Amino acid sequence: MTDTTYPVYRTTPSPLHATLLAGTVPLFLGGLFSDIAYYQTYQIQWSNFAAWLIAGALVFCGLALLFALVNLVRAEHKAGRPVLYFLLLLATFVLGLINAFEHAKDAWAVMPSGLILSVIVTVLAIVSTWTGLTNLRSGGVK
Repeated sequence: MTDTTYPVYRTTPSPLHATLLAGTVPLFLGGLFSDIAYYQTYQIQWSNFAAWLIAGALVFCGLALLFALVNLVRAEHKAGRPVLYFLLLLATFVLGLINAFEHAKDAWAVMPSGLILSVIVTVLAIVSTWTGLTNLRSGGVK
């Protein structure tokens, strides 16, 4: 008896979606590193850098979230965990927005909550990017 292998195609992001998604990680990571530098040096400019990097990351994340929503609605079959990816990206955006509001405070009022939020948002951005850019296809036996 012969088994036939059919490839199962996952929903993958378009090149623009992938670029926007991949752009969130270095921006949130830069915000985290700026928060760490501010925590260690007390130089207010590091907090300003973090606020701008987080704002830029939110632009990229928001556009990637829009693409993810469209891909979720247009997906014919729910292969590749698009719902999990969308929810992770949504959590990244919401916590990133809270982090941006936290960084709008004056001077040392940002710490330590801004640093903790930056760590959480950076980890969420890495996990959501990893989930969104996983294998293009996987095969299986039907």
